[in-house]
Amino acid sequence: MRDEFYMQLALDKAWQYQGLTYPNPAVGAVVTLEGNILSIAAHQKAGTSHAEVLALLSAYETLSNTSIDFNPNDSHKAHAFLLTLPKDFFNQCTIYVTLEPCSHKGKTPSCASLLQSLALSRVVIGIKDPIEGHDGGRNRLEHVTVGVLEEECNALIEPFLIWQKRAFVLFKLAQTTNGRIGGGYLSSHASLTHVHQLRAVCDTLLIGGNTVRIDRPTLDCRFIEAQAPDVKIYAKKDHFDRDIPLFSIEKRSVKIIDTLDFLETPSFVMVEGGEGMLEALKEKIDWILLYQTPKLSTNNLTYNTTMNLHFLHQNKKDVDLMIWSKQIGH
Repeated sequence: MRDEFYMQLALDKAWQYQGLTYPNPAVGAVVTLEGNILSIAAHQKAGTSHAEVLALLSAYETLSNTSIDFNPNDSHKAHAFLLTLPKDFFNQCTIYVTLEPCSHKGKTPSCASLLQSLALSRVVIGIKDPIEGHDGGRNRLEHVTVGVLEEECNALIEPFLIWQKRAFVLFKLAQTTNGRIGGGYLSSHASLTHVHQLRAVCDTLLIGGNTVRIDRPTLDCRFIEAQAPDVKIYAKKDHFDRDIPLFSIEKRSVKIIDTLDFLETPSFVMVEGGEGMLEALKEKIDWILLYQTPKLSTNNLTYNTTMNLHFLHQNKKDVDLMIWSKQIGH
């Protein structure tokens, strides 16, 4: 049960960056020494250090009581630094990682090669890497355990597996505790910031015509000062006021579409909309991300639909409850 405990910590950390690592999978890692937790880390952004590397750097700081003097997300500097440490520095440590360490070299060096050089006491892996050519990292390592919290680790990387073959469709919704929507911002600043982070990495932000006509939105990433996402408006007719802020964002593509064929292309698509969009896309939605704010409201707007959901993971964004979920049977 001890392995499961540490793997769950790695999972919880990885869920904090779910979607934000696109097109990479979300991955978490934990380093322990004689049962004591030295570090907990997760991959944060594609092209930067992987979870194992961040966890090892943090563990080094804990063990040496010193701070590194470079950006830990610089994967090449991080790997080079870790390889300069004495050969036995981590040899009494155990690392837990939700996904098999990568065997290939891409934008970042191979984590499996790094772990092989560092010769940890144990490497505990949640699941094997399902992508052919990326797998096999475990074969370079000794004292490996595979399959700890396998079901939970598979759920964590489901978006990654979907966007290999078609669009992963995430429907974002925000509501009060009594299920009301509308009436201006409902969510906390932390939740709104998280939405902007997801917008910044998705390929397409998909909205409905009513969102444009009624809300007259901007749908940018101003809370994190990032480039606004390209937008597709799903509508039968193009009857939109081009003075709506949505259309005035620089370097943004806004297209009106009447078909969802583009969802066949591997990508990350986030949907923001009301009941109409939820109904229209019900068979296309992979996951629903719900931000529930601790308020009661008399607003009449709600998602008046029937769906059975399976909660995958939940945590807090300031006062809000944030729930990742999927339709049962979908």
